[in-house]
Amino acid sequence: MEKTFSLSLASRRPRLDERPLEKRVGLIILATDHTTEPDFRRMVASERIGVYVTRIPYANPVTPENLRAMQPQLTTAAGLILPDEVLDVVMYSCTSASVVIGDDQVTAAIRAAKPDVPVVTPTAAAVEGLRTLGAARISVLTPYTLETSRPMADYFAESGFSIDRFACLGLTDDREMARVGLDELIAFAREAVAPGSDALFISCTAVRAASVAARIEDAIGKPVVTSNLATAWACLRLCGDHDHHAQFGQLMTLPLAGA
Repeated sequence: MEKTFSLSLASRRPRLDERPLEKRVGLIILATDHTTEPDFRRMVASERIGVYVTRIPYANPVTPENLRAMQPQLTTAAGLILPDEVLDVVMYSCTSASVVIGDDQVTAAIRAAKPDVPVVTPTAAAVEGLRTLGAARISVLTPYTLETSRPMADYFAESGFSIDRFACLGLTDDREMARVGLDELIAFAREAVAPGSDALFISCTAVRAASVAARIEDAIGKPVVTSNLATAWACLRLCGDHDHHAQFGQLMTLPLAGA
């Protein structure tokens, strides 16, 4: 049966909003990352803030050499996030790689594709978060081996923190790091924190610690900063969200200096 119909063009071109969403957060995450996107959907994305993701090639195991190998890909990855459009912030979601590559080098590589954009790394955000909480003495929990953890210990010591205790889980695959159970994270956090520390930092964007940060704070009686909690906090504040999100932990109730 033959169907007949006509097509017609609207009488005018639609008026366009400047942006579909008011603010844009770009994420550069590892090809193997299971955790950053769910965390940012839960803590950052909203009707006002859009989260736009690209993935960067990465191969396990987690070693300084494999982490450093991502550096040449950072500019290309940043350029793939809404090409030729302005972003309000770009976050590179790898804590240990930010240490071995360097915060300044990560920023320079991203800005080669997105000039002048504010860049957030988990390490710099964690330092800012710990300082905002007033922490001088810290304990640290990482999922890494001792080899991968040593540069991170040096990073936080050089940033001015006294490290009371530094505990490592000894894992080498970030996909396994993402599978550490939430109750296990709370148990290891209890073991990792020293009585005299002002706060606990839990490293790695693969680890699901941000989802239980408030529970860990209740368990240890101290503020907790995790990689994804710190970056989500920084991205929210840089996008003009200054609300208290106490359900995510103490850090999310505080301002970001200069935001």
